[in-house]
Amino acid sequence: MQLTDHYSSPLGIITLACDGERLTGLWFEGQRYFGSTLPQAYESAPLPLFDETRRWLDRYFAGKDPGERPPLHLEGSPFRQTVWNMLQQIPYGTTVTYGEMAREIARRSGRSSMSAQAVGNAIGRNPISILVPCHRVVGSDGKLTGYAGGIHRKAALLRLEGYAPASLCAPSDVSPNPDR
Repeated sequence: MQLTDHYSSPLGIITLACDGERLTGLWFEGQRYFGSTLPQAYESAPLPLFDETRRWLDRYFAGKDPGERPPLHLEGSPFRQTVWNMLQQIPYGTTVTYGEMAREIARRSGRSSMSAQAVGNAIGRNPISILVPCHRVVGSDGKLTGYAGGIHRKAALLRLEGYAPASLCAPSDVSPNPDR
């Protein structure tokens, strides 16, 4: 049985999902592919894992490196698993490009090339936003492209992590939320 709960973030309501032991989903309300890993039947319930995830998110939205992630369970094709595992290796406050990820996957698999578009598609289907930091992947020119939760959230998350190229220098739309 899948279980859900909610978290009020500075960027909107987030739905959390788990299998009772590991987080299986984290989506901004209304984002593309919202609830993609949820079965037809699920229940809302308070759990220690959701409390742990909320504490992690509290540290994150306070502008701190939140440290070790709560336990995750990502289900997807072997290719998606590879991409999602690579996302988890991108350090806090840094970015990589879709092309860099594609070249690294090609290198690891002994191929001469890999489509950056295929990598982008797998990234877009990431069911655990923020904790599996797909927002840290940018276009080859450093510009923000594609984010299921919206480009404005991607920019805000990167600013929160201290990543501030010229394209992100607008005032921050992330501030600590004392009402959580």
